[in-house]
Amino acid sequence: MFLVANLGTKQPCHSSDPGCPNDGRYQYNTNVVFSSNGTLVDSYRKQNLYFEAAFNTPLEVDRITFDTPFAGKFGIFTCFDILFFDPAVRLLIDSEVKHVVYPTAWMNQLPLLAAIQIQRGFAITFGINFLAANIHHPSLGMTGSGIHAPLKSFWHHDMESPEGHLIIAQVAKNPQGLIGTGNATGKMDPSHSKFLKILAGDPYSEKDAQDVHCDGAPKWNTNAPPTFNSEMMYDNFTLVPVWGKEGYLRVCANGLCCHLLYQRPTLSKELYALGVFDGLHTVHGTYYVQVCALVKCGGLGFETCGQEVTEAAGIFEFHLWGNFSTSYIFPMLLTSGMTLETPDQLGWENDNYFLRKSGLSSGLVTAALYGRLYEKD
Repeated sequence: MFLVANLGTKQPCHSSDPGCPNDGRYQYNTNVVFSSNGTLVDSYRKQNLYFEAAFNTPLEVDRITFDTPFAGKFGIFTCFDILFFDPAVRLLIDSEVKHVVYPTAWMNQLPLLAAIQIQRGFAITFGINFLAANIHHPSLGMTGSGIHAPLKSFWHHDMESPEGHLIIAQVAKNPQGLIGTGNATGKMDPSHSKFLKILAGDPYSEKDAQDVHCDGAPKWNTNAPPTFNSEMMYDNFTLVPVWGKEGYLRVCANGLCCHLLYQRPTLSKELYALGVFDGLHTVHGTYYVQVCALVKCGGLGFETCGQEVTEAAGIFEFHLWGNFSTSYIFPMLLTSGMTLETPDQLGWENDNYFLRKSGLSSGLVTAALYGRLYEKD
């Protein structure tokens, strides 16, 4: 057994160091790694601080991996690091890193960045095992830990009880990836290949969009629904309402266009919307995102789209896609009761990145493609 623990550490410094604090020491948010015989194997100092006045940012980035006799090479980083290229993504350029250990104190922010959402998305995108231990502090909105493999997650999210929870799971030493593997049978189904024809031709052809699910069925009213703006996660999203039992929608902002083909067997008395954001996020951190998101709104008014929601009744089958200009795209698929779902298919087709899902186990809260343009931060 290897043990990873998070703690505060201090490092003395001299007045000759221009960055040395007045009290003569640096303080770091640190992870320490102990091997099975109790040896201190390595330590990692958090690089991307989040309102942590007690801690300093290391002058050089720690890029820490450690080897185990039971599962090969692990990488390690902390909390807010997950949203940045260095060290999180840079560690995984090493193809031998199949697992990440991730201590965090993550304050959930729905509809796109609850703890288990970003943990799961990271595991899927990089095809790794992701072991996430979140501090459990419901009054601060901090909860949600998990052992996430690309194809399956074991997680715990509880905003009621003050008690913590130990998660134990068996995962593969070489995790099987999801991206580019197609659905469970390994073959594209006919509706999906038809959907891809839309992308190959005129991507905005409503007639082709109808043909995907509507051979011989009544045609939809393809009059464009109204576009509106609403704040989601402190960003100004452009959205269109998702009305009716089936349809095709498109919404654009800056250079990013998001598309949605959807069916739902029964209509619930809920408002859903398809939103797009392509820009610099500037609240509680500065970083550039491209997002396509199908979300359940907090009420029936447009201004409620983007609010935090955990319960939903709307069952969807859908294709969601967008012309992203980054390859770092994290799938977010969350259903009622803070339940994680696995996409049926995910990947690139014709310069568009898509997520496809049918057979939801409960009502859809969020289906999103969350892209990061690290170079535009």
